[in-house]
Amino acid sequence: MKALDAATIARSVAAGATRARDVVDASLERIEAGDGAINAFTAVTAERARARADAVDADVAAGRHVGPLAGVPFAAKNLFDVAGLTTVAGSVILADNPPAAADAQCIADLEAAGAVLVGALNMEELAYGFLTDNAHYGRTHNPVDTARTAGGSSGGSGAAVAAGFVPLTLGSDTNGSVRIPAAFCGVVGLKPTYGRISRRGMVLLAPSQDHVGWLANTVDDVAAAWRVSHPSPGALATDGAAPREATIGLAGGYFAELMSRDVRAAVTEAAELLGPTVPVEFPEPDMARAAAYAITSIEASSLRMDDLRRQPERFDPATRDRFLAGALLPAHWYVRAQVFRDWLRARVRELFERVDVVMMPANPFPAPRFGEEEVEIDGAIHPVRPTIGRFTQAVSSLGLPIVCVPVARPGALPVGVQLMGRPDSEPLLLDVARRLEGAVAARNAAAVTAHSA
Repeated sequence: MKALDAATIARSVAAGATRARDVVDASLERIEAGDGAINAFTAVTAERARARADAVDADVAAGRHVGPLAGVPFAAKNLFDVAGLTTVAGSVILADNPPAAADAQCIADLEAAGAVLVGALNMEELAYGFLTDNAHYGRTHNPVDTARTAGGSSGGSGAAVAAGFVPLTLGSDTNGSVRIPAAFCGVVGLKPTYGRISRRGMVLLAPSQDHVGWLANTVDDVAAAWRVSHPSPGALATDGAAPREATIGLAGGYFAELMSRDVRAAVTEAAELLGPTVPVEFPEPDMARAAAYAITSIEASSLRMDDLRRQPERFDPATRDRFLAGALLPAHWYVRAQVFRDWLRARVRELFERVDVVMMPANPFPAPRFGEEEVEIDGAIHPVRPTIGRFTQAVSSLGLPIVCVPVARPGALPVGVQLMGRPDSEPLLLDVARRLEGAVAARNAAAVTAHSA
């Protein structure tokens, strides 16, 4: 079950046709009734949410401006500060910290636009992983099939939207942590241009790759969240302008290999739905993924070195091993990875002289079942964990805006495609994503009609 989209809620609340309090109460009721089976939430801020909803209703009654997200319930990955809550980032290491004194900037931005925070969401420990099988706070189940993972590290963010608890969530993305849950749960995810959205009040994993991002049921809803979250003035200046025809590149080579048959079919059909595409080859994708891994591992271990020394037993052993692996990498690997990153950015700029948007798969296979360690693709066996981020991590160090759009047929497990654009090209990128979203919806509606005829 999916909640109403944020845009519909906001219009109805702003017009006085619906009370924000009723919308929020309904969201809280859905969470209470359904989250026992999903485990998306680690905290529910019911009292705060009701007070905030009442304030929105009072503004509407008084004729005051209420913002473009009026009355929209949302939730935030628990690495973002929420005033009065301890920011645990999926870890018990941070659980002894005092409660946050103020909301993270990205939460404050959404509430300033009229949205209503209803809780904090489960995640991989310290945002380091793709499964949200958290040793401390439990695993988050995929609402599409609760035997399967919701993805990670923003697993609670993807699951809360897919389950219909809220229409909008905040997540973070370092190597795919918004895009993988979006793809696995069948929702939309947006990772904006690096550095354009404030990270004040956010627990970081790898500072040179960490992005704030959003997940929602529709492209319009992630676009609305992006618009109110203080992107650069240059980017905002073009938002809402008449869309132009975009040249779409379809990534081949590495991005057309090592994916399950159902993912391959869905991506191929998505490209056909968008219309003519230009074949493009991404430069050195294996090296790009290796560089992103080295940068993430070394930056992450540096941030957590004191905790690794003082209280290693409080980490999930699997997470601890990832941090320790980063600590063992030589410093010159980091330097070489950053040099390669500069080279890669220059080559990708050249690629974007030929096309406006590049399409590629987001997930190499649908969400795996919990405990599933291997997956068979084209007759070969591959390990699940290292393979999940194959397509997202290879483009993560670029800092480019990427939107993940669900493209699976009705009844199939979710599949997502990534649409990647130039820096600050979110308006054009989101327009292309809307076109794809509309084409997929029309195809799926026709398929349902044909099946029921």
